[in-house]
Amino acid sequence: MIYLGVCGWPVAHSRSPQMHNAALAALGLDDWRYVRLPLPPDLFAETVRALPAAGFRGVNVTIPHKEAALALADRASDAARAIGAANTLTFVEGAIVADNTDAPGLLDSLPEPPAGRTVLILGAGGAGRAAAWAMKAAGADVAVWNRDGDRALALAADLGVRAVARPERAEIVINCTSVGLSDPAGTFKALPLQADELGAGSLVVDMVYRAGGTHLLEAARTRGAGVVDGLEILVNQGAASLERWTGLEAPREAMRVAATTIA
Repeated sequence: MIYLGVCGWPVAHSRSPQMHNAALAALGLDDWRYVRLPLPPDLFAETVRALPAAGFRGVNVTIPHKEAALALADRASDAARAIGAANTLTFVEGAIVADNTDAPGLLDSLPEPPAGRTVLILGAGGAGRAAAWAMKAAGADVAVWNRDGDRALALAADLGVRAVARPERAEIVINCTSVGLSDPAGTFKALPLQADELGAGSLVVDMVYRAGGTHLLEAARTRGAGVVDGLEILVNQGAASLERWTGLEAPREAMRVAATTIA
């Protein structure tokens, strides 16, 4: 048996197993399985190093391990190094190879290219770094807010974007925090946003996904904004990871159907 998985803390909410196992079945890879790997931070490095001996070909990495995943790797893609975080690890001939498919997954999910538009990114963790790098590379004017202002300043210095002490109006708002994951109604309590700022003509992207959607996207949709759900980003970044592990074209529609089906 060949194993794949997703490492996170928490990770019980992840739909990656149902999505990837549907893809593996569609590809006829009957001896492959994708599993959840709940790993607290103090066990992450030790456990990941042991995975190849347990039959793992690769893993996705989610909150809070994306920066640790890059530090752990023996080799890394140019994108992962530039972003400073990895969401995909592949085990190759005794080496751990890091990549970041969050950035292309996000860009593939947008209804149109972001070039020339103003972008506000909420959060300066691994997902925030990928979003900032992707938007900057695509030609957008990028500002980053984080509750810990020093972390936003560090991201801005690394990636050549702006750090802001208070969220500013933008044409595209991307939530890269974990707010809304377990408490969808708590979004506006934890994020310094006003619902009336998310109106017609803007696009709101939430990297978080959960059954029934997040309050952030619900509020944005009600006010006429375009929205991109985290499930679509999950599909696109997951497909890119799967292609790196298997060398086969990912069956994106099968993955999309599985990801959007509530188990």
